Amino acid sequence: MAIHQVFPEQYEPQLEQKLAQLKRDFARFTLPEIEVFRSPPEHYRLRAEFKIWHEGDRADYAMYQPGEYKKPFLIEDFPVASRLINDLMGPLLSELNADPVLRHKLFQVEFLTTLSGEALITLLYHKRLDEQWEEKARPLKERLNVDLIGRSRKQKVVMDRDYVIEKLQVGEQTFQYQQVETGFTQPNGRVCEKMLTWAVEHSREFGGDLLELYCGNGNFTLPLAQNFRQVLATELAKSSLASAEYNQRLNGVENLTLVRMSSEDFAQALDKVRPFRRLRHVDLDSFEFSTIFVDPPRAGLDPHTTRITQRFDNILYVSCNPDTLRHNLDSITQTHRIKHFAVFDQFPYTHHLECGVVLQRK
Repeated sequence: MAIHQVFPEQYEPQLEQKLAQLKRDFARFTLPEIEVFRSPPEHYRLRAEFKIWHEGDRADYAMYQPGEYKKPFLIEDFPVASRLINDLMGPLLSELNADPVLRHKLFQVEFLTTLSGEALITLLYHKRLDEQWEEKARPLKERLNVDLIGRSRKQKVVMDRDYVIEKLQVGEQTFQYQQVETGFTQPNGRVCEKMLTWAVEHSREFGGDLLELYCGNGNFTLPLAQNFRQVLATELAKSSLASAEYNQRLNGVENLTLVRMSSEDFAQALDKVRPFRRLRHVDLDSFEFSTIFVDPPRAGLDPHTTRITQRFDNILYVSCNPDTLRHNLDSITQTHRIKHFAVFDQFPYTHHLECGVVLQRK
């Protein structure tokens, strides 16, 4: 299958293959019935990026198969991406081809869209962006009704925002999120809503306080806060933490404390190995943690953080890598039993499968 094509009739068979492989991989664990959350079979990605292929005076969107960088696929539409991205692709390309200033030395276009109907387009260039470019780009932004960014080496021109505001439905509630151009966000909005709802529903009876590591822009943090007395969430990336603070204010969540720390450092703080200046205004002893939530990077949890999770009565673990999840569960299931297990098909037509696990102390 070409990288820019989808075949909806193949969606269920490919998902069944992934589920079968996952069951084989996790056969050594006692799993409950697996909850399966499907993706829309097309128009599911809210982000997309395309190389720009120049031939003569014409530019086209292009993508490459891995390892075949001399033979691009020229693309007119992209059914993997949201309908809004597809609606913008043609008009944007027409504008670029009609204006040499906008087209010259453009090498990449990035789209960021939302379920709520907002769009941000980033144009990347191998040239410095001058006043003439800005004079052309401003009307382009207005005609397409998007936010627009121009980028070149050591240069970023923003018209007028470098973010969008997403609205996600979690049960009966709607949460709003600032999603910054270069920040991490869940690419499949409909599946993200299902992940958030699943996490909220399965933690509703836990009570006490929640600790979250790797909180990002507060994607899970904000909906989960309703189930707990207090929430303490950590994030190392400055830009993600700034968005989390913005989103906390945007949604009026008052029982949340955000701290810029790595999971490794925070684990040391819990162990009282040494004091940390970033926690000087936080009274850790005032928290009565019943639950920990982790959504780690693909490398999974390091051994020290894995041991930290085992101190909590309840563990919510969302994983983008079943291999590292399986390795972490080898340790965690020595003290905890798996109560719920879910899969979220964030990336249809690929081998990737996101997992969610709820564990409770034995």
